[in-house]
Formats: sequence, structure tokens, C-alpha cells
Amino acid sequence: MKAIINLAVCIFILAVPSNECQAQSFKEKPNILWISVEDISQLLAVYGDSSIRTPNIDRLAREGITYKNAFATAGVCAPSRSSIITGMYPVSIGTHNMRTGPHYAYREPEKETYQDYYGLTDIKGRNVPEYAAVPPSFVKVFTEYLRAAGYYSSNNAKTDYQFNSPITAWDEIGRDATYKNRNPGQPFFAVFNHEVTHESRVFMKKDDPFLSDKGRVALPGYFPDIPVVRQDVGRVYSNILELDQQVGEMLDNLEREGLMDNTIIFFWSDHGGPLLRQKRAVGNSGLRVPLLVRFPNGYGAGTVVEDIVSLMDLGPTVMSLAGLKPPSYMHGKAFLGEFKVDKPHPYAFGSADRFDEAVDMSRSVIDGRFVYVRNFRPELPLIYRNSYREQIEMTKVLIGMDQNGELEGDAAYIFMKTKPLEELYDLETDPFEVRNLAHLPEFDEKLNEMRSALSKWQLDVGDLGFVPEYDLVNMMWPGMKQPVTKPVEYKQIGNHWHLSSATEGASIAYQIGENIGSKHWELYHKPIPVGEKVAALAVRIGFKTSEVSYKEKFTF
Repeated sequence: MKAIINLAVCIFILAVPSNECQAQSFKEKPNILWISVEDISQLLAVYGDSSIRTPNIDRLAREGITYKNAFATAGVCAPSRSSIITGMYPVSIGTHNMRTGPHYAYREPEKETYQDYYGLTDIKGRNVPEYAAVPPSFVKVFTEYLRAAGYYSSNNAKTDYQFNSPITAWDEIGRDATYKNRNPGQPFFAVFNHEVTHESRVFMKKDDPFLSDKGRVALPGYFPDIPVVRQDVGRVYSNILELDQQVGEMLDNLEREGLMDNTIIFFWSDHGGPLLRQKRAVGNSGLRVPLLVRFPNGYGAGTVVEDIVSLMDLGPTVMSLAGLKPPSYMHGKAFLGEFKVDKPHPYAFGSADRFDEAVDMSRSVIDGRFVYVRNFRPELPLIYRNSYREQIEMTKVLIGMDQNGELEGDAAYIFMKTKPLEELYDLETDPFEVRNLAHLPEFDEKLNEMRSALSKWQLDVGDLGFVPEYDLVNMMWPGMKQPVTKPVEYKQIGNHWHLSSATEGASIAYQIGENIGSKHWELYHKPIPVGEKVAALAVRIGFKTSEVSYKEKFTF
């Protein structure tokens, strides 16, 4: 860990650099780039999986830092991504149920509409409409802090935050969004989302040529070794090989553009793998993810860090690397940079609630070796019916085999018809989480430790999973109607406009002069000089964006 601390010092304390620091420091704020990928566990050579070779991902590990104990807060994309963009646990801000609306990609404010009915119900059987989750008023997307500090922030292109991305979040968003459109010399924070490894690609690409050897890929112990399983597990690895090619192309582009020497690269997956007992699971198989961070000039090359980190730490860490102190309200903590925390997380916590049409509730705590799961609806099976994932052929086959009593051993275990109240697994001796230790007296001490840690965490964060979703929506959208952000008000003080909104927690975006009517909105973070015509709107997460307010061109 000393090397990591030295790294942070070298990057940010530049006033009188030592010889050690001179080679590692940046002349200006570093660029930061995220390679965001979907639905992969640690199925990579850098984590000991020899099923395939991924030379480009291997390069990131060889030239950077590998995080061994990185975890998502939820085993599915939208709740997990809500925690990444806000730095908050989903269960604390009302984003824990999958899925709340069509938030996969950004919608312009005038296109943000919601269906009253789309076939989903809560635990009491009441209709759950589409909605945008409304976090507490103090919660912001962390990219606003970067934009206010001068960073050009672009997202290509997925959002999926359980609320529509605020117009203040990004300078540019969409399939064509890129750091290349920034001003000369402006530092950038850029996200590139890669979808080739997503669950849907297991069935969408089933007829594509295989890049992996189905006979060599490692099968989890809870899957029977039958052809259809090898076919779909092989497709998962084949898609990772295709991802590796995309990563290589991105690194080549950065080198051609001369950006590798002043860009910090993060590589991470939004949660664990895409198959049964992986995606949507609340244990290790659903939450443990790959996380690599490459610094310029090879600093920290080959370092392996065993500290527990959470994906909700990514935003605070990016802020820290940019020299910005993360706000104290965030649950996420910086694990690199000037504001790196002194003590890492002692545990990773996870949640599982409604997944599309399936309603459940489980919580987990992981200390790196032991996994504790508390099931709040033990009367339900571990593998519930979900139409989306049943488009994968092996899923349908395994469900049929279970119904016919043809599964044995570990495969039968994951198809348990009811769940125990508590589960405890030792990953050192049971990496596939199929030997529940919760009932064994010799593990009472560990069980009590993990049980107490989970209960304390639920109280500390105000776990909203206990609120039926219909009631939760009504709390966030009183009367089941989306609240509307109050319009922007202008106040002239001297030669500057001061902008505000009566809605608590609202952020403001504006355009000036010839830029009015364009797609790019500036983030308001300081008074605007009086002069050109101004257009402004206000937005709070989960609220409907205000109408545009104008202030006509001013002449002295």
C-alpha cells in the first residue's frame, strides 16, 4: 500500500517534487478514461482464469494496478450504475429495484415520459408504474463536480441510473460522444461503455463464430457439464475475447493521439457474470468484478491490491485524482489520489430486490473471504423465473432439467425451492458458494460478526428495501405524479447574473448567445457576466426538468 500512497503524493503534491516524484507527476490535471464493460466476473488471466488469453486487458494489469477485491453494490446493471454515478448505496436513495423505467440511455427533457402501467407489481401485488427514482436533495451525480472544476465530461453512451441522466451531468452524451470535442488543453473525463459482454449477447450472438475453445473454458461448479452449458459459457468467454480486441483498439487510438502519457485508465465491469447464479445474485458470484487502473509512465505496474473497494468508490476516486475532495455525504470513498481514505472498507455490502417481474429481497456482506447472505423472503426459490434471462438457451434447459428432477449435486443446490434465512460461505474452500456454513457451530463467531455488520449497515444507510415499491414511488412522486423542478430565476448583482431555482437541490444548466438552441449546456457553478442573451433550466434528479427561462441580451 505504500506504493499507492506514494503515487497519490507524486501526482498531487507538486510544489517541490522530489526526484522520485518528478518522473511521475503531471504538468496539468490528468485526463481520466473509463473502459466500462458489462456482466463479467473475474474471468480473466490476470485473476487466474486460464480459459482464454486477453493480451490487451493483460496489458492494463501489467502496466497498472489490479484490485483483487472489487465489488458491485448490486448484481444487476441499473442499481449498480446508480451507485456508481452518485457514490451512494442504491438502497439508501431508492434506486434498488430493477428496473424503474427506460433509463438505458439519456433522453432529452421533452422526451422524458413514463407509462402508468407496464405489467410490474410490488410485494403486495400493487401496480408499479415506470418512474424516475428521487434521491435526497443533496445527492448529485459526481460528474457535476468535475465539470465545475473545468473537466470536459463525455459519456458514450449508456446511463441506466434508474433516473434520466440530468442534463447537467455531461458535456456530451450519446453514441458519438468523445473527449475529442473538448477545448484545446482542457482535461477530460471520458466514459466508453462496451456492451459486447452483456447478458443479451449470449443469445443475440449465438450464431456468431466462436473465438474461444468451448472444450477448454472453465465451468462453475454449479453448472452440469453438458453441451448446451459449454455452448453458452463458451459464448461468454468468446464475447470477452471480442471485448479484449475493442480494448486494444482503444489503447491504440490513445497512443496515436499522444494521450497515454497523461491519461489514467480505469477498466471495470458493472457487476458479475451474465449467467444463472451470477447476474442478479447477491453473493460473490454476482458482485465480485474486475477492476484495473493504469497510470501513465508505468507507475504502479503489476501492483495487486487486496483492499476491499466498491464500484460506488469510482466517482470519489476520480474526483480525488482530479484534486477534488469528495463530498462527505457520499458512501463511496476514494481509494486513490489526494483524498484517498486512510482505512479501506472492512466489508462490501450488496442488495437484491425486484428484478423486472420477480420480487425478492436479500442482502449480503463480504469481507473478501467469507460471504454472508440474509434472505428476507426465504419462502421463495433461489432461482426465480425471469423472462429476460430465459432467452439464454442453457437457462431454459436447466429449468427444464430441474422440473424433471434431473439435476444433482451443486447444480441442484442452486435450484433450491426455498432459501435459508441465512447463508454463510467460505470462498477459500468453497469458491462457488454451495456449502452453507450458517448452521455449523464452529462458524458461530463469523456468523455473528457478519450478521451484526449487515444489520448495522442497514440501519446506517436507511435501507429502503423494507418499503413496498408502490409506497416508495408515492413517497418520491407524491400522488404518483412526477414532481417538477421550479424554473430558473435571475438576479443581477453588479455585472453578473446569479441563477437559482426554488427547488431544493436543483442544478442549473445554461446557454449563452449563439449557443442557445444547441445540444450543449454549460453547468452553472458561478455567476454569469451580463451581456449576451441567456437561456437556463433547472433539474433535480428524478424530477421533471423545468421549462427554459430566458434573460434577454443586456446593453449597458
